[in-house]
Amino acid sequence: MIENIKVLIGIIMAAVLVNNYVLSQFLGICPFLGVSKKLDQATGMSVAVIFVMVLATAVTYPIQYFLLNPKGMGYLQTVVFILVIAALVQLLEIVLKKYIPALHASLGVYLPLITTNCAVLAVCISNVDNYMTATSFGGTFVQALVNALGSGLGFLLAMVMFAGVRSQVERCNCPESFKGMPITLISAAIVSVSFMGFAGVVDNLLG
Repeated sequence: MIENIKVLIGIIMAAVLVNNYVLSQFLGICPFLGVSKKLDQATGMSVAVIFVMVLATAVTYPIQYFLLNPKGMGYLQTVVFILVIAALVQLLEIVLKKYIPALHASLGVYLPLITTNCAVLAVCISNVDNYMTATSFGGTFVQALVNALGSGLGFLLAMVMFAGVRSQVERCNCPESFKGMPITLISAAIVSVSFMGFAGVVDNLLG
């Protein structure tokens, strides 16, 4: 039991710090650059992405295990996963519009863009590739869900951190040629490089 908990903690820490989809694998850059101007929008977007990542994994993993693999239709994985993610995002948009209209309005066009957020699709495919075996479902399914949660938390961390960095950068009097997107991309690169320092941390802590 303790060993299983240790494994799950390692999966979360690795997904958040070491294999961060935004800062280490450069996935989900569109919302990372587009919705990180304000902290409240960045947080709201990240929470929505976490929800979609976990729910998409909960749906796509069984589809792959019980339907696509046994029927020899693994080649349809990308198409099926995109359709599932699109349906979940549409459901989320309906819920937010009804119950949290302020957040729905602030996210604007970036909420439907979760459908095309490559980080969400990458999490689903990664979970299938790394946590699916032919002989086990229950344990590996839990690990896949935990990895999805950790990946979402990593997305949240990257968004919140970068929102803070951008708020400070915008107050600086940088050269005219660097204002706007150039200084934003440079700041993103520096934040990304800083995460390279976490390489090996999980192995040292949990090894």
